[in-house]
Amino acid sequence: MTSNVDKEELEMFRESVIKALEAEVRPHYEAWEKSGIVPRELWNTLGNAGMLCVDVPEDCGGCGAPFQYSVVVGEELARLGFGALSTNVMVHSDIVAPYLSHIGNEEQKQQWLPKMVSGEAVGAIAMTEPGAGSDLQAIRTSAVKDGDDYILNGSKTFITNGQHADMVIVAAKTDPSAGARGISLFLVDTSLPGYSKGRNLDKIGQHSGDTSELFFSDMRIPASALLGEEGQGFMYLMRELPRERLVIGALGVAAARGALDLTVAYAQERELFGQKLAQLQNTRFEIARMETDYRVNRAFVDQCIDQYDRGELDAPTASMAKYSATEMQCRVADGCLQLFGGYGYTTEYPISRAFIDARVQRIYGGTSEVMKEIIARSVLGKA
Repeated sequence: MTSNVDKEELEMFRESVIKALEAEVRPHYEAWEKSGIVPRELWNTLGNAGMLCVDVPEDCGGCGAPFQYSVVVGEELARLGFGALSTNVMVHSDIVAPYLSHIGNEEQKQQWLPKMVSGEAVGAIAMTEPGAGSDLQAIRTSAVKDGDDYILNGSKTFITNGQHADMVIVAAKTDPSAGARGISLFLVDTSLPGYSKGRNLDKIGQHSGDTSELFFSDMRIPASALLGEEGQGFMYLMRELPRERLVIGALGVAAARGALDLTVAYAQERELFGQKLAQLQNTRFEIARMETDYRVNRAFVDQCIDQYDRGELDAPTASMAKYSATEMQCRVADGCLQLFGGYGYTTEYPISRAFIDARVQRIYGGTSEVMKEIIARSVLGKA
């Protein structure tokens, strides 16, 4: 971590986060996974515990804590096996809130940030469409100026927090002929007419994390909902994506730590062929391989956190962090499940959730393939 952050204070904060999660989340998480969504009031609980948007400035209702404190919340959610909730909170605190903090005007910040800190308002961001995923320039949702308003039409999909969202940052075309320069961002109040949400999508993992389709039908939003300048949306997205990708990488590293801890404990208890599983050479070599994989990525992600804190993290490096850490997370989850044998394939053992929750990390926030292209361009230039 960076030198300007008091490590002792940071660890005290980490302990308070763990204590709150063990009390407020652990006893209920299995039921939430089965129901396919966390209760809305959980957001208020997390807000009251000081775990939402912790690096939002004090004049906007936050603690003004260093970025590392926000990372700690996501890390502990991921390490403790609450993968879906770590994604929900990451979107709210590490994507939506920074867009507002960095781009929003004072009125917009005061309207939304204090409510996001307290959990009164849940934030989401809507970029992906049925026909446009990683290719943001292909979006079709439109916002047409009409007097003092914009008329929003279109649909989005795979939107994290979509069921509970009170405010959604929506990427829309304000000038269809201008390509990337025709995209603008809007702070959409979901209580306004013309907004509707589809079903909570069924997923193979991260079951308690709501992921939704959103629809905008002749939705009239005030011009004051424009985030930043018209036509600058794509630039804003590119500027803010490094933090999103870095935090996804940090979640991947923490989730791998949690999976390894489960597996080490299991290997030291389970007997096979008259020996503890931990005494068998294959187990020892696999644990050695995965622990090394974890530590290399932990060191790199920490380095990137340090760079981001100093304002020096560039897009290719953030892409490396996401690509490397999430690929590692999946390797470790797979290797750990293998050591559990048949038990690992049952939902009775948490390692099974670690395995299925890991898979989407290589997809959202930009797929591993897109990350590799961004990295390659930085080294080789465009093809």
